[in-house]
Amino acid sequence: MSRLNYQASRFLTSAPTLAKCPPDDGAEVAFAGRSNAGKSSAINALTRQKALARTSKTPGRTQLINFFGLGEDSDHRLVDLPGYGYAKVPEQVKLEWQRHLSDYLRRRGSLRGLVLVMDVRHPLSEFDQTLLGWADEAEMPVHILLTKADKLKSGAAKNALQQVRSRLHEWEDLVSIQLFSALKKQGIEEVHARLDQWLLDAPVPAAD
Repeated sequence: MSRLNYQASRFLTSAPTLAKCPPDDGAEVAFAGRSNAGKSSAINALTRQKALARTSKTPGRTQLINFFGLGEDSDHRLVDLPGYGYAKVPEQVKLEWQRHLSDYLRRRGSLRGLVLVMDVRHPLSEFDQTLLGWADEAEMPVHILLTKADKLKSGAAKNALQQVRSRLHEWEDLVSIQLFSALKKQGIEEVHARLDQWLLDAPVPAAD
């Protein structure tokens, strides 16, 4: 059982830039991913709330860094980073998003880890790899969620997991990977264990 009450997560604030973020203390874990990869749905599933992170039929709507506190505790936070790579916005706006994401990942002292959300059917996009590069430079641990695992048969999903794992073999000391389905509530306990480890410096249970 998780040691933190993710179900009690509540919205704290939104920030357009690193400079406008809340005080850089405590511990937080950020979620990033393509705008159509199911990032908001994953956050909602992990907190067992229907609309904590807003989902939209227009991918890329979220252009702010959104902070959520775990219950009354604002010392432990989840952070929803702007979606990338899909929205129909000017190239200059996309470059601005990338700059703010890079600033946040490289300079946010309270950031303990990055959850990178990828559609299991379309993993490791160009910008996914850019994010992994930023994380590598910052020596930031990354946990990859291969979302929408319910869209594939079990064997195909496991094959996709192995393919991504093999492609990231050189980063195995920094990157962990799992299958996830917000719809089927698959993989939630595994993510909670990883979040507990990062936010509380707790050990992660051995995988089956």
